[in-house]
Amino acid sequence: MSSSSLRLHRSRLLHCLRDPGESQDHTAYQYYSDGALVVGDGKIIAAGNASDLLEQWSAKAEIVDHDGKLIIPGLIDCHVHYPQVDAIASYGNQLLDWLERYTFPEESKFSDVEKCRATAEFFVDELLRNGTTSALVFASVHPQSVNSIFETAQRHSMRLAAGKVLMDRNCPPSLQDTAESAYRDSRELLERWHGQDRLHYAITPRFAPTCSDQQLSLAGQLATEFPDALVHTHLAENVSEVAWVAELFPAARSYLDVYKRFELLRERSVFAHCIHLDDIDRQNLASAGGAVAFCPTSNLFLGSGLFDLRKYRENNIRIGLGTDVGGGTSFSLFRTMSEAYKVLQMQQQSMPGVRGLYLATLGAAESLYIDQYVGNFLPGKEADFVVLDHRATPLLKRRLEVCKGIEEELFVQMMLSDDRSVYATYVLGECAYARETLVG
Repeated sequence: MSSSSLRLHRSRLLHCLRDPGESQDHTAYQYYSDGALVVGDGKIIAAGNASDLLEQWSAKAEIVDHDGKLIIPGLIDCHVHYPQVDAIASYGNQLLDWLERYTFPEESKFSDVEKCRATAEFFVDELLRNGTTSALVFASVHPQSVNSIFETAQRHSMRLAAGKVLMDRNCPPSLQDTAESAYRDSRELLERWHGQDRLHYAITPRFAPTCSDQQLSLAGQLATEFPDALVHTHLAENVSEVAWVAELFPAARSYLDVYKRFELLRERSVFAHCIHLDDIDRQNLASAGGAVAFCPTSNLFLGSGLFDLRKYRENNIRIGLGTDVGGGTSFSLFRTMSEAYKVLQMQQQSMPGVRGLYLATLGAAESLYIDQYVGNFLPGKEADFVVLDHRATPLLKRRLEVCKGIEEELFVQMMLSDDRSVYATYVLGECAYARETLVG
């Protein structure tokens, strides 16, 4: 490795080693008040105290001093819809009405490849501006929507997963595929993109009500044929939705059981929401190795309900945060953490700031089965990280000046930060965003 490829980023440094829990286990994270992150060829070489690492690396590496800012791992969004960007903040409906009134009309526009490309570019720029370096993304039913988001992510060197939406019933004719065409198109896209650079394919039934038995069966067949692909869908978000699934699949014990019957419940299956599941469902989810995307912002916006984080973690189920744009109202995972805290407060549960960080970094990476690559600063992982500015707003600066330690500081960051706090976003060790100027 040449010395020109080495950089030592000096700043305060914070990352998680495991879930700190509600009790804020101090051994579950590492914080360096004067830290250094050594990066070379897109990988983490070392992370620790600046005094130790400067002695070893200062003669070999370019020193990048971030002047007392805070470096955290790149944020990871476990559930987000890129075709819904222009439906964000649409007024006044719960889930099923919201889909009919806003989502389906917006997604119909993605038959136009130029619409796909322009939206994908804007979407990826927004992720990076908010410090998000990896994401699990819903596209639309159109294959070109998948190609566009992958092409854009690839240009930005992002670790990103996406897939063609499967819908062959209970949706507008302009958005319907067939079971056979969905399988064929998904397989072609999977073979083209899965494993290319940092890209992953996600087999993506929208949700059980928009998929026939045959379509779910062929989706399950595809999942069996490609066990290292993700499965990405919605589950038990809304009470009316759950009742509808019971009508459409009367032989199934529960909503989750529908997916289980069609071989879609397994490791690498990521289910968004999961608000209205019972104890048996949680046990089945845990034993299968499935994961949950906790989407508090959209759950509150659409009036869907309160996610019980404690019960899921008691079952050792993988959990990561999702913004769920456009049902969610912000690309910022800090805003999402803030809403998660409030959802849990309503249920007499707590979420310290360091646990919020875990759910948006290492916990999210574990949920997407990419924690061998990203999620914290262990040596050998990919150098995706975010530089946070503690002076981003006058209120944030004033409040952080009176914090008594990193735990209080991180909680304040969680409650008051948004995209303005992101000073820079690095992907594979290269600056992908610096304040309002995108680089490269």
